[in-house]
Amino acid sequence: MQMSENGQRKLADWEGFKLRAYRDAAGKLTIGVGHLLTRSELSSGKIWIQGEAVRYAAGLSDRQVLDLLGQDLKGAESVVNEGVEVELKQNQFDTLVSFCFNVGATAFKNSTLLRRLNQGGYDEVPAQLRRWVHCDGAVEAGLVNRREHEIVLWNA
Repeated sequence: MQMSENGQRKLADWEGFKLRAYRDAAGKLTIGVGHLLTRSELSSGKIWIQGEAVRYAAGLSDRQVLDLLGQDLKGAESVVNEGVEVELKQNQFDTLVSFCFNVGATAFKNSTLLRRLNQGGYDEVPAQLRRWVHCDGAVEAGLVNRREHEIVLWNA
């Protein structure tokens, strides 16, 4: 499965759509739709987008942000496709890709959420999502809001 256009729009709303680099809630340099700049990107000042090295210091275009999001989603989509053993509706898949994109592949793969879902616990997913609202040990209001939006999408 792949994330739907609806899921991508919602993800961009939740993550933000930034043409210029900014610091996320954890203080990490980010650009576009939640793209964490890597060490290589930070040192070179370039991001590879669709096979082209793009300087990002002056900002990205809307198209470049969307292309970068498409690249970044491939990893989260693969992790969800490989990790989930039960059938999913599109809205459920979109929710899990958003969650995986936010928390990272390792956290998703090792999560109680994934384990319970694979045991058939579809109804347990909202409560499990609500557990993932901390940043540096403190509850982050933005994550609380995001999880509630993801739960609405899950239940759609």
